[in-house]
Order: sequence, then structure tokens, then C-alpha cells
Amino acid sequence: MRCTILLFVSLFCGLILAQDGGNTTETERSSTPGPCFPDMCDVLEQISALKQKLADSETQIQELKNKASTMVIFSAATGGGDSSIGPFDTDTTLIFTRVITNIGDAYSPFTGVFTAPVAGVYYFTMSYHGGGSHDTGLTLVKNNEDIVKANDHSSTYDRADNGGNAVFLRLQPRDMVFVRLAAYLYVWGTDYHTTFSGFLVTPL
Repeated sequence: MRCTILLFVSLFCGLILAQDGGNTTETERSSTPGPCFPDMCDVLEQISALKQKLADSETQIQELKNKASTMVIFSAATGGGDSSIGPFDTDTTLIFTRVITNIGDAYSPFTGVFTAPVAGVYYFTMSYHGGGSHDTGLTLVKNNEDIVKANDHSSTYDRADNGGNAVFLRLQPRDMVFVRLAAYLYVWGTDYHTTFSGFLVTPL
């Protein structure tokens, strides 16, 4: 496109010089407006319109690239077959190894930690299956700060409980969010029941 524009400009300048015929001085050429042929004026208008369309297209392409680079969505389950996870003698970060969706690769199935790639408002959910024979206690943590919790107590008459919690969080780049299982408690590990999910609502 730029080469085409330069070609038109060069042709236009050549026509003006040819029309001049070399009979005017440098001062006269610099101070006297050159003629504008009707056809050439149309061409210049078309060039200007093409330049604007090119600029608009480049802006749209950049907006699409920015949107794609900030798309963050993930869901993962603990996996581990039909068996309990825990109890442990210390608070333990749950690692959700079965990745269902991980657009943007912000969640790590090796550490269980979500790391914010951009500043923005994010939405997170955690859910669990308790089983009923043991106490369950999960905490959604931002960096080292407890944000929301979900708990269930063992019962002899209600042995299959599901629970969870959800929250909107404002995060900065490299803030970390994860789910922690409390010491001496447990959850049931499957590919479907105990999950951790989140997505970027809007960048800031």
C-alpha cells in the first residue's frame, strides 16, 4: 500500500514538473500553487481514503490481538480416581490434575496455582465432594490471604455432601490464586466432583 501511494505521488510530481516546462524560477515554483488536474485530484482523494481504511484495519487487527491475548478461562478437577485426598498434617494446596479447559495457560496442573497474566477482575469457583465420613475444609487463597471457605462436617446419616464457594477478585499481574485443603481434613478425588475454575471478567 505504501509503495502504491509513493508511486502516485511521484507521478503527480512528474506531471507538475512537465507542465511547468522549466520556465519558472525555484522561488516561483515554491511560492505558486501547482495546478490540480481533475483526474489527479480524484486519485489523491482515493489515496487518502485508502490510507484511512488501512489505518482502521490496523487498529481492528490490534484490538483483536489484544482481546485474544487477554482471554483467560480454566476449569480443572482433582482426578485421582474414586479415592480420598488427605488428610495431611499441614494445610496443603490441592492440585487439580485433570485439566478440562485452560485457555491462556494461566493455570498450572503441576502446582495447582493460577497466576494472573494481566490486571483485571476475575471470577473463581471451587467445589467439592465430601463423602460424609470425614470433615472437609477448603479455602480459596489469593497469594497468602484467605478469601472464601467451604466446609462440611462428617455425619452418620448424611454421607454424600457436595459444596463450594465463589468470588470475584481484583488481581494484578503475577498474583496467585489456589485452593488449600485444611490440615487433618479431606475431600473426595474424582475426575468430576472436586473442581477449581475461573476466568477473566474484564481487564483493568
